[in-house]
Amino acid sequence: MEFTKYTGLGNDFIFLDGSTAQNVQDASALAKYVCDRRKGIGADGLILLLPSKSADIRMRIINSDGSEAEMCGNASRCVPLHLLTKGETDKEQITLETLAGYIQTEVVDRAKGLVRVNMGMPRLTRAEIPMEGPAQQRAIGVPLEINGQKWEGTAVSMGNPHFVIFVDDICSIELEKWGPKIETHPLFPRKTNVEFVQILDDKNVRMRVWERGAGVTQACGTGACATAVACVLNHKANNEMVVHLDGGDLKIEWPEQKAIWMTGPAKKVFTGNIDL
Repeated sequence: MEFTKYTGLGNDFIFLDGSTAQNVQDASALAKYVCDRRKGIGADGLILLLPSKSADIRMRIINSDGSEAEMCGNASRCVPLHLLTKGETDKEQITLETLAGYIQTEVVDRAKGLVRVNMGMPRLTRAEIPMEGPAQQRAIGVPLEINGQKWEGTAVSMGNPHFVIFVDDICSIELEKWGPKIETHPLFPRKTNVEFVQILDDKNVRMRVWERGAGVTQACGTGACATAVACVLNHKANNEMVVHLDGGDLKIEWPEQKAIWMTGPAKKVFTGNIDL
């Protein structure tokens, strides 16, 4: 089986396309196998690129644990570069069909692998996220207690759920300990991604992430967008900022609090074959 591996700030993916992607029978089992970093290729997720009747391409995102995600910002930056590199398109503006809706991408600097993505409107009510509680209420500054530890976070959906927690010292956070406990908290019926965020100034924030279905990752594009939204809603930063992640930086813009724009790099790592 031929594959291509991509990375967006260290958030890495195995791409399958063409007949290979279309012939996948059990995407969950395949993702668990190929994403295993000891027995497989190793990645945070498996990306299946499939035909679409209403967009340039349809993107399925399967996490390393076999669960399917609605949206992935880092993977969405990799797709247009992949299509251009393989000669499957000459367009630098590509529309992706995802479970979260249609995503507009634009390659702004092919040589640097720099891609800008319209991530759409954030969803802010508990019903949209989803999160337990009054359906039409925004979940800002929500208290959460686990094993005696008290947290306060803001919930945002970027087509997938996020819970953003502001902290004074991000280096002191035991991400592997608290991430899975918050991810699976009963407040979140479909689980949640978890972002811990330290404010550096009104245009720069530091973020670390525990991704639903993948664990600790180097970067999360939808998480960076959710972080920017939470910063604005909590009056902690401007509507244009740089989110500094373990894998690098993303520029996030939320002009007029409408659609969110994300700009960052994507990179092809290698192409190979794996015997299944």
